[in-house]
Amino acid sequence: MTSQSSANNALKGIGLGLTGFAIFSVHDALIKSVEGIPVFQTAFFAVLFSFVPFTLFLAFDRTERTMRPNLPILVGLRCLFTVTGLLCVFYAFGKLPLAEVYSLLFAAPILITLLAIPILGERIRLIRWFAIILGMVGVLVVLRPGSTTFSLDHLAALGAAACVACNSIVTRKIGSREHSVTLIIYPMLSNVVITGIATAFVYVPLPGDVLVKLAAVGALSVVGQTLMVLAYRASEAQFVAPMQYSQMLWALLFGALIFNESIDRTVLLGSAVIVCSGLLFIWRELVASVTQPVLRTRNMRLGSGPHTRSAEADQREQSGVVDYPQGMQKQDNKPHATIGAE
Repeated sequence: MTSQSSANNALKGIGLGLTGFAIFSVHDALIKSVEGIPVFQTAFFAVLFSFVPFTLFLAFDRTERTMRPNLPILVGLRCLFTVTGLLCVFYAFGKLPLAEVYSLLFAAPILITLLAIPILGERIRLIRWFAIILGMVGVLVVLRPGSTTFSLDHLAALGAAACVACNSIVTRKIGSREHSVTLIIYPMLSNVVITGIATAFVYVPLPGDVLVKLAAVGALSVVGQTLMVLAYRASEAQFVAPMQYSQMLWALLFGALIFNESIDRTVLLGSAVIVCSGLLFIWRELVASVTQPVLRTRNMRLGSGPHTRSAEADQREQSGVVDYPQGMQKQDNKPHATIGAE
């Protein structure tokens, strides 16, 4: 691949990533704008409207694949973390300013790194420890212990970040042993079933404008996930992953113009510290990690999307060479299929 081609691919990945995260920011603002509707019901209809186009895609796609998971326990855990994380983040968006929610969600790399020590057996060296401490300081600045009350709202945002981290660790343990469709369909189906059952007990009639908003949320989720997959396939993750922090700019813009949220300088300071910590994690993960980096296999979105890989990884897989996390071996000799739009 020539340097000019690499540069073009990098720019393409950055552009797609920025567009994808902008779409997700609109998605999140629409969720926040839905008021007076139970969080279970909001989540149910939002996921339902994204589940329908995906099932239509499967119905018309003639690619042969099995829906039976090879690692049912890990897939089940992924479903649990996806559902819990979705409910937590929907609740947090309804209660806290967008910028504050994003600040706490951006703490996920800290939790990923801490979980990787006992679960994946990773060794954390000086740079990552510095990033962990820096990120924790940023979280404390945002939460302001002693000057504000730590509420259920903050706990929900941190719970969402924890679920993102656990989801990333589980996805990394799964590696390439599950088909992309399997990693999408089961979390989405779990969301629909669990939130649908809960909605039956808390249902309130939906005004027409709310129904339109939730339909738009579902459509934006599909568009955003597709753009992120294309971004990670177009270029390496080190060009795409940092683009997630552009959401803070959208949060400040939407918060000021739509939700009349004042710009909290303390939250901005804490967020800046957390972003610096996250960028340090990304650099360390993608440049110095000896195993498959977490941020190369999972973006920070909670939309139950699968791990994403670069075009180079797909070419290696098609050639019969598959990258596995350290300590995992392929159980069969059949190459795993890939799909163009996940």
